[in-house]
Amino acid sequence: MDVYARPANNSALKEKPADSKDENEILPPDHLNGVKMEMDGHLNKEFHQEVFLGKEMEEFDEDSEPRKNRKKLTVIFSKVDINNDKKIGAKEMQRWIMEKTGEHFQEAVEENKMHFRAVDPDGDGHVSWDEYKVKFLASKGFNEKEIAEKIRNNEELKIDEETQEVLDNLKDRWYQADNPPPDLLLNEEEFLSFLHPEHSRGMLKFMVKEIIRDLDQDGDKKLTLSEFISLPVGTVENQQAQDIDDDWVKDRRKEFEEVIDANHDGIVTMEELEEYMDPMNEYNALNEAKQMIAVADENQNHHLELEEILKYSEYFTGSKLMDYARNVHEEF
Repeated sequence: MDVYARPANNSALKEKPADSKDENEILPPDHLNGVKMEMDGHLNKEFHQEVFLGKEMEEFDEDSEPRKNRKKLTVIFSKVDINNDKKIGAKEMQRWIMEKTGEHFQEAVEENKMHFRAVDPDGDGHVSWDEYKVKFLASKGFNEKEIAEKIRNNEELKIDEETQEVLDNLKDRWYQADNPPPDLLLNEEEFLSFLHPEHSRGMLKFMVKEIIRDLDQDGDKKLTLSEFISLPVGTVENQQAQDIDDDWVKDRRKEFEEVIDANHDGIVTMEELEEYMDPMNEYNALNEAKQMIAVADENQNHHLELEEILKYSEYFTGSKLMDYARNVHEEF
């Protein structure tokens, strides 16, 4: 079994290769920046860095010089600390999280413009399902001209079962993104909802249904803890794999019990999961801010000082500042 444990019941839509640039452009991505859970039901391991660093996330490289990263973190700290009292409170962190989440949304909008042009070659501002279907199948290795001609003539397409299942799932998503009046034509805004459902309320509901469908084992359209932490059938081959599995289950159990299950009744409903998945939920952003502060709040004053953020830099940036104790005083 792969040591990176996956939930049971993943749909074929989630099993796409990552080596096709065109396919990555026109397929809804599994990973959505600033959202706590991936499209395939995995927890987003980089969520804290995404909502703390925003577009600056790529600047923090494990191989870059610690002194440079400390300076970058110091600049970010001063931006979050809007009242300049040399500490960050929950409201300041909440405001910052919402701002960084907005950056991710704007980035998705800009990328969508490019992706929309790729599937709208005639530039008429609308993409039909058949046009998209041709581009998708071409990205899977089919001859684009032959496929287009067969679709135009209503001829049967010889498509393998797995690809057909992906197409069926994509068509469901296409219907959901097609705002009234439904015409199966997506404009640029609707195409954004198709690729990034987290920024559309209607599509967010559809995304939640997909995740619950993949994880729900008894068909009641709700998630129990055991369903949420279920591992794929298989044998763990070694201790390293077992340790990773144990950590995976531990992380999911904690997220289920402390965050997603809002009323702590042991059941996660679609409504609870939708609130959890909504990147622009200000209440969630405040809770996240409090959790992020608690991780590094060594003096227990419910605020973060700069030295605390520097010390716990790996949590906030994914990059560990080596020689922290020796170098921190050089900066201040």
